[in-house]
Amino acid sequence: MPVDITTRLQAPNILVADGAMGTYLQSQGLPAGMPGELWNVEQPETIRAVHRAYLDAGSQILTTNTFSGNRVRLPQGVNGHPTAELVRRGVELAREAAGDVAWVAGSMGPTGKLLEPLGDLSCDEAEAAYAEQAGIMAEAGADLILIETMTDVEEARAALLGALPTGLPVFVTFAFDGSGRTLMGNPADDVCREIQALGATAVGANCGQGPEAVIVALQRMVRACSLPLIGQPNAGMPTLQATGQTTWDATPDEFAELARAMIGLGVRVLGACCGSTPAHIAAIRAAVDAVQA
Repeated sequence: MPVDITTRLQAPNILVADGAMGTYLQSQGLPAGMPGELWNVEQPETIRAVHRAYLDAGSQILTTNTFSGNRVRLPQGVNGHPTAELVRRGVELAREAAGDVAWVAGSMGPTGKLLEPLGDLSCDEAEAAYAEQAGIMAEAGADLILIETMTDVEEARAALLGALPTGLPVFVTFAFDGSGRTLMGNPADDVCREIQALGATAVGANCGQGPEAVIVALQRMVRACSLPLIGQPNAGMPTLQATGQTTWDATPDEFAELARAMIGLGVRVLGACCGSTPAHIAAIRAAVDAVQA
């Protein structure tokens, strides 16, 4: 992109991010339990098509298919493909789709392990794993690092400290319950203050217990810190059908209303998470365009 994204995060600008990757790939045939990163090398055209669909729907930020791409979560890679290869290719595919019209956000999700003293993963080990992943993504052409779906402020801290040396802007989002707390009990106002103090570029909420939980968390964040806010809710709540398929209950029209609520809170980056499709992003795009017209 010709303009650094940090200059576009200030009011009255609103940026539209993309939607789900994992659940969208599952709808395209990715087997349950299979890391989606595998398709970066074995079905790259499918990944390109997902990015293009979100771009066509109005996304200005494309998120890489690298959520699980750290050496703690994928120590052996997948199907003989090293984790570093899967991550690098994930960034390259997003970069190809984005060209010079959208930013590429290098996705880093949780390690899947508890940090000491509750678990056996040290903060230093987590930070090193995240630093490795962030470095690969920066080298491959990411415009920013997106640390997402965090449930523990200590793990988010490790990820942020690992990502900052890349020199890229770093966004951090957490998953919250309906009371505005993470799974580990961290309140939204506390985590945003912590993340701001550590030097993040933007902070927000994604995934979690549905759109209402994201709104509650953002309401607490807007009063507690001055960073640009990010909102990327799930498309409602999942329901397992008799066929074995999972469906999500929030329609694109409902997402347009949700986008208007987040805009009212001053959110600067709007997108979606699990269960969403390009149709949900198109609805967000229309709501943003109506406000900025």
